Amino acid sequence: MTDRSLQAAMPISTARLPLRAIAVCAGALLALYFLPAALSDYWLRALISVTALTVASLSVSLLFAQLGMVSLAQYGLLGVGGWFALRISHGLGVPFELALLTGGIAAALVGLVIGLPALRMRGLYLAIVTLMMAGAIQVLISAFGFPDGGSGILGKSTGTRMMMARPLLAQNDEAYLRYAIVIAGLCYLLVLAHVRGRPGRAWAMIRRSEVCALAGGVDITAYKVRAFALSGFLAGIAGGLLAGGVGQLDASAFPASQSIMLFALTIVGGAYSWLGPIVAGLLLRAFPALLNDFRIDGNIATMIFGLGLLHALITAPRGVAGQLADLVRTVRRLVGGKRKAES
Repeated sequence: MTDRSLQAAMPISTARLPLRAIAVCAGALLALYFLPAALSDYWLRALISVTALTVASLSVSLLFAQLGMVSLAQYGLLGVGGWFALRISHGLGVPFELALLTGGIAAALVGLVIGLPALRMRGLYLAIVTLMMAGAIQVLISAFGFPDGGSGILGKSTGTRMMMARPLLAQNDEAYLRYAIVIAGLCYLLVLAHVRGRPGRAWAMIRRSEVCALAGGVDITAYKVRAFALSGFLAGIAGGLLAGGVGQLDASAFPASQSIMLFALTIVGGAYSWLGPIVAGLLLRAFPALLNDFRIDGNIATMIFGLGLLHALITAPRGVAGQLADLVRTVRRLVGGKRKAES
């Protein structure tokens, strides 16, 4: 299989970033520095959760956009990552970064196991199997609970629950939000390196036709396993970020139904765009928080999400991110046409 043939099969453009993207990155860095200082404690904690769930949505988007596969176990993998991050943090007192990495690796291993059915299944059957595995993870977490500082393998405390130690450079919510955004940016770069490299080209050929990919010399098994492991790693990192933001996790917060919601909002946000996971994270946490801020029942958001999913499936297959991109192109075209008319 040649690199040229792989390049032609990729679903996402790998063109070099334009100069305006550099300007956008510079603006994002300025916002990263000034925005947290202007937020209340309520919104700081909400945006920490948004950042973590953006990474979780990115893990869903990776599988769906690159391989066309539906995994409904990603929210369960958040719980796996959070569990191991809490356990190693409480048990060994290691730096936060090592606990976060451990949670990511543990979730990657579980994600690899979850991905084994993908070697022979696709579509609805794979979605059902992964949802059942998410349910199994939910049962295990509900049975054993999350470590809260006690001794032993399970780390259950008989007294006051301990909070997970945060990074030395991010002890307060304001600093931790900046820290979480930087980690999310690194996760984006990790995915970008795969998508723009040989794995991304191989995934594109597999998505287009497994028969053609096999004929082209692609190791389908290896690349599918790699995708599920990377997706699990991202979900585990998201779970570790949630654990660090809250300080502890609740077993009831990781039901299998949340995996369905995460997938649905990734589609609504735009699975084929880098902006889509950010939109999904905002919808999952910032939108209900905004409703609560106005004393509106946040559960109404679920009804709105359902309407949004129908809208995305019927009229906007590229999601909110695709519609925003179309809007920007339309405005630029109108502005460009006006300038030509004036000249």
